[in-house]
Amino acid sequence: MNPFTAAAFAWQTAFVFTLRSAQLWAQPAEAQTRLTGYVLEKQRAFTSGAFAAGQAALSGAGAEAVMAAAIAPAHRRVRANMRKIIRG
Repeated sequence: MNPFTAAAFAWQTAFVFTLRSAQLWAQPAEAQTRLTGYVLEKQRAFTSGAFAAGQAALSGAGAEAVMAAAIAPAHRRVRANMRKIIRG
């Protein structure tokens, strides 16, 4: 992962976390349901990344390709969440 992609990923992650935290604070009655959804979303991304990294490693890919495969599902999810939050 090049430094610019890593920096964008870090920024997007912080952005999503901050805005989601504000939404939870503003609507505490819905917090439990939303938090459960957030946890499941992260679990799915982690599992997809673990399987993708395993497949890449088993196919003989280099370390950088394995890492990229592991991070890709989380990165896609964070970008999607950011777009969703921006749209409203």
